[in-house]
Amino acid sequence: MENSHAKGNVAIIEKCAMSREGLRHLFSESSINQYSFHFFKEYSVLHQAFKYTPFFSVIYSLLGHRKERRECLTCLHWLSLSYPDVQHVVLAGDDREAQLVGHLSPLRLHGILSKSSPLIVLLEQLGMLLGETRHINENMINNWYVRQCRTLSPTEWELLNYLGRGSSLVEIASLLDRNVKTIRAHKFNAMTKLGITSDVGLLDAADILTWNPPAPPSTSELM
Repeated sequence: MENSHAKGNVAIIEKCAMSREGLRHLFSESSINQYSFHFFKEYSVLHQAFKYTPFFSVIYSLLGHRKERRECLTCLHWLSLSYPDVQHVVLAGDDREAQLVGHLSPLRLHGILSKSSPLIVLLEQLGMLLGETRHINENMINNWYVRQCRTLSPTEWELLNYLGRGSSLVEIASLLDRNVKTIRAHKFNAMTKLGITSDVGLLDAADILTWNPPAPPSTSELM
C-alpha cells in the first residue's frame, strides 16, 4: 500500500468562495507547493473524496461565527473517528479565535493557525505543521496559543458552562449560591484571562467549552 504522506494531499474545508481563492493563491507559494491542496465546501463531499484520495491532513478554515465553529468541531470529531491517522488543523479567523480554540476545544488538534498572522509567518507555520507533526498538541504553534490564556478557575469554568446553556448571571448566581456581584467578578476575570472584550466573545468561549459531539451521520446521509 502506498504511503499516504508521499501523496502530499491536503484537504481544506472553506465555505467562502473569496476565501477559497485567497487561500488557493497563498498555498501556491513555493515554500509549500510540494503539497497538493484540495478545496471543499462541505464535510460530506470531503468524506466521499476520501474514497479516492489519501489525504494526510485536513485544514478547517473558520469564518468566525458560532454556527461555523460548531460545524468545525463536529467535522473534526467525525474525522477523528473515521480517519484517526489524518492530521487535523484549524485555521482560525484571528489570534483571539485561535487562542479560544487552543485553550478550550474538547478535540485533540495537530495544529492551530491564525489568518491574521503575517503571510510569511502563516506559510512558515503551515509548512512546519505539514512537515513535522504526527504529534497532537505538542508542537510549538499550539503551545504558543495555549500559553496566551491563563488557567481558568473552577468557578470560571462553571460560569462558562452555564452561559453556554443559556443561563443568565442572576440564574448562575443562584445555582452557585453566590451573589451577582461575585459572579460578575468571575465573568470579568474569565474574560481577562481569555483576552475577550465582549459578551459575544464570552459566548463564543462558552460555545466551544460546552460543545458535545453529535452522533456520526449514517452512510446514506453522506451520499
